[in-house]
Amino acid sequence: MKKIPIGISSCLLGENVRYDGGHRLDAYITGTLGKYFEFHPFCPEMGIGLGAPRPTLHLVKINHAIHCVGIKNPDWDVTEPLRGYAEQQKHLHADLCGYILKKSSPSCGMERVKVYTNNQPHADGVGIYAAEMMRNNPLLPVEEEGRLGDPGLRENFIQRVYVLYRWKEMLAKELTASRLTKFHARHKLIIMSHEDYRDLGQLLAGLSKDNLVQVAEQYILQLMNTLKKPATRKNHVNVLQHIQGYLKKDLSSDDKAELCEVIERYRNGYIPLIVPITLLKHHFRKSPDPYIEESYYMSPYPQELQLINQL
Repeated sequence: MKKIPIGISSCLLGENVRYDGGHRLDAYITGTLGKYFEFHPFCPEMGIGLGAPRPTLHLVKINHAIHCVGIKNPDWDVTEPLRGYAEQQKHLHADLCGYILKKSSPSCGMERVKVYTNNQPHADGVGIYAAEMMRNNPLLPVEEEGRLGDPGLRENFIQRVYVLYRWKEMLAKELTASRLTKFHARHKLIIMSHEDYRDLGQLLAGLSKDNLVQVAEQYILQLMNTLKKPATRKNHVNVLQHIQGYLKKDLSSDDKAELCEVIERYRNGYIPLIVPITLLKHHFRKSPDPYIEESYYMSPYPQELQLINQL
């Protein structure tokens, strides 16, 4: 598989574009993720010609609106240029399958950015550029580099990146009702690990040649919104037990007891998700099932990423 295009704040790749002329090189991003992702760097401050180093900026609420202004010079307002830069990059953002932003940045922060009201900070803002970029790209998986240190959030982000990548690959081949239905079938167990998949299934039940494009657009928007919520241990257990049902005629009583015990140990938090999945893969190698073989649940991304080893 070719590398997946991912947008990223330039400073996270080691580019000296921050206000102090430095960078925030992230070794996990450039090292581990760099083997699978093709990074496309963006720096809105540099994009609007501020240069580096530069005077510091922060978010301020003025007349119920959020502005990005200079700390030392509040009359220096770069709000509209930052929004304009996001608009200028729309054609490049459209080709991306994910985006990693710099946390706490008044331009690039995804959430919890400090907003000052009467000189009092409240960490409830979004960077000006980031807000516009996300508004323009509602399907795009977006995460901050700091949150990627959390195993659950990291796995959730990368899973969504691969789902959107596969969606775009499908569209590149031409959208058909058959391909859309198959896409859903292959992702059904992943959806189950997040929440009930029946709403998406019902959406496809009314699929026809006349409404194919409309239903597809509604489907992928609903799917990506569903996957934003990280999968829970409880839902993973339900999926594992569901998959186990496909082996009921093939497992010996001892094998069944072992699998049930392993799933229960995962439920109680004693072992990571990789253990029951590895055992299930072992049994399906002996007793293949076409539906499970087609499903992405047990192999949603390259195993070398080791994302489920800590879940």
